[in-house]
Amino acid sequence: MADEGFKRKLAAILSADVEGYSRLMDDDEEATVHTLTAYRNAIADLVQQHRGRIVDSPGDNILSEFTSVVDAVGCGVKIQRELEEKNADLPDKRKMKFRIGVNLGDVIEEEGRIYGAGVNIAARLEGLAEAGGICLSGTAFDQVKGKLSLGYQFVGEQTVKNIPDPVRAYTVLMDEKDAGKLIGVEKKASNTRWIEVAAVVAFVVIGLIVYQFYVRRPTVEPASVEKMALPLPEKPSIAVLPFDNLSGDPEQEYFSDGLTEEIIAGLSKVPDLFVIARNSSFIYKGKPVKVQQVSEELGVRYVLEGSVRKEGNRVRITAQLIDAVSGHHMWSKRYDRELESIFELQDEIMRDILIEIRAQLTEGVQALVWDKKVHDKKVNLDAYFKFMQARWHYFRHDREGFAMAKQLSEEVIKIDPNIIGPYILLTFINQRNLLLAEKYAQKAFELDDSSPMANIAMGQIYLRKNQWEKAIAMGERALALEPNGAEVHNHYAYFLLKAGRFEEAIPLFEKAFRLNPYPPSFYHYRLGLAYFYMSRYDDTVEICKKGLERNPRDMVARTILAAGFIKQNRVEEARAEAKKVLKVWPDYSIKRYKAVSSQKNKVALNKFYEAIGKAGFPE
Repeated sequence: MADEGFKRKLAAILSADVEGYSRLMDDDEEATVHTLTAYRNAIADLVQQHRGRIVDSPGDNILSEFTSVVDAVGCGVKIQRELEEKNADLPDKRKMKFRIGVNLGDVIEEEGRIYGAGVNIAARLEGLAEAGGICLSGTAFDQVKGKLSLGYQFVGEQTVKNIPDPVRAYTVLMDEKDAGKLIGVEKKASNTRWIEVAAVVAFVVIGLIVYQFYVRRPTVEPASVEKMALPLPEKPSIAVLPFDNLSGDPEQEYFSDGLTEEIIAGLSKVPDLFVIARNSSFIYKGKPVKVQQVSEELGVRYVLEGSVRKEGNRVRITAQLIDAVSGHHMWSKRYDRELESIFELQDEIMRDILIEIRAQLTEGVQALVWDKKVHDKKVNLDAYFKFMQARWHYFRHDREGFAMAKQLSEEVIKIDPNIIGPYILLTFINQRNLLLAEKYAQKAFELDDSSPMANIAMGQIYLRKNQWEKAIAMGERALALEPNGAEVHNHYAYFLLKAGRFEEAIPLFEKAFRLNPYPPSFYHYRLGLAYFYMSRYDDTVEICKKGLERNPRDMVARTILAAGFIKQNRVEEARAEAKKVLKVWPDYSIKRYKAVSSQKNKVALNKFYEAIGKAGFPE
């Protein structure tokens, strides 16, 4: 075979980039470049000391290659520790923190550069690492475990672009007290480590005692797995019911709803849980519903329910977690707090829930270390509660709700411009004004580029600009950050749909429905459009009809339904749907649709235009 100018080899790859680089540059370009240059030089020296080489350093990224995984991880730890010392001399807003990903994999080398899946995986893991942290692939972990004075936490299997199989990922625990720890996966007991065996036996005995305690407690009527409307997931699955407002004040309804939403959002970020989305949980709001019913209708094992009583500056929250299949109350607790500690309280509730669920798995309670996110500043409570109201109105998904959400979000920003949520809401609300929407999306991303919905917001902007691959990259990263997010699945699928990758989009749309069995109607028409592009017209009609059952006012769903009817040769039904749309939107036309729609696959898009034209929509 002729010399192609490159060779394959196995290498340890270290990829690093700066967290919040855009924010730093916007704040002070000259200072950022000066700091980055100094930090790059320090990193280059450490790479050389650990027998590695710098392969490339575009922008704020640094790509390095090592022959040893131990050297690569050891170098990563040294980098983070040395840069932490350097950051100590800088003001908070000027600190420059790197995220590092390390992978052992096959690469192609050509003229000193390296390419391929091995590099791709390292770069994706870097995106999953915390600022100042390190994330390893499973192949790297297998080589380094037990060889350095470090601990590791398994963070689940991650989907990586252009890699067919999920990649195991591990966070490096660099604190000396964590040395030797292995969290989140089973550790095989050695015959010589009888103390660990004794500890396991003791744990089992305690578990039996706890079980005896539970079986004597009152139980609920067990749910039937056979009667479940949806298959029970392999992962522990949970639905969080809307917490009851016991304050006696209807105006406080947003507070109990907001707390419920925060708990759902927090749990959705845990890779080894299956969490039902907010829209589906909230169909039970205000209804005297049985846990058994919730379990069977949503296809989940665990149900969390609770109540909130807010009086003055104090809040009392009660919560209980129920294993619906066995009918046992697993855990219940009452929390009395000052409102100033609301964030810590939300984290505490989520931590307790996770411990109780994970305690049922083989790893036991000690397998779980909750990665509590520390708020680096005190958020104005008035602003935070107003945002909870804005989000509550947004989820009404009607014109009045959007208008109120817009007004409240703008008021929040005036009070505290550093809360990320209002910017994300305003990005979606202002989609027809691209410049304004982009301003809000960029602000959200600058505040927290590790927020799944901030990535989705930026993806929406790229979509409007027909920058398909950039939008998909944002969706992919959001999914890695929140693998249980129904909204993330739906939006990422929508990005793929708009980029013409219909076959890839459909499974993600369907997974969003599984995570959110009772979603807003836009879930239905997006999937209906994907089916239409794939010439699955029966499916198009069926899913759009379901969407209209949820929201008869959804004129987009009616438009796509009309297109589906045309392809089924049901012309009269198609024209009836078109008349309904034109009655609500008299000035609606194909030209106006073209003005706000985008699709990379022009053949598929023209097929849709032709269908709605035959249904009676004017040019």
